[in-house]
Amino acid sequence: MPEKLEAAMQELQRECPSLMEPFGLLHKAAVEDGVLSAKTKKLMMIAVSAATRCEPCLRLHVKGALELGATREEILEAAGVAILMGGGPTAAYCALYLLDELERRKE
Repeated sequence: MPEKLEAAMQELQRECPSLMEPFGLLHKAAVEDGVLSAKTKKLMMIAVSAATRCEPCLRLHVKGALELGATREEILEAAGVAILMGGGPTAAYCALYLLDELERRKE
């Protein structure tokens, strides 16, 4: 799924450059290391993706967090924050999609 999202976002970039170029700059500025590490920010993105129930975002950010060295436990803890904020629907969402993506990414 992350690969499909990446391709779709690239197509949207080609179709709507005046919208997506500023979004890309915002994304770059928001995710790079600063006071918070890129890994911490990626864990925050997992929590927000889960709480807002954006499946492609969740899968993409789980993949990215693992690539940045996040552990399964850290990802699940981020999911716990999302469940606190989003309640039962977010718990169901994490059970379906977050755990599925973690299983797909096992080494």
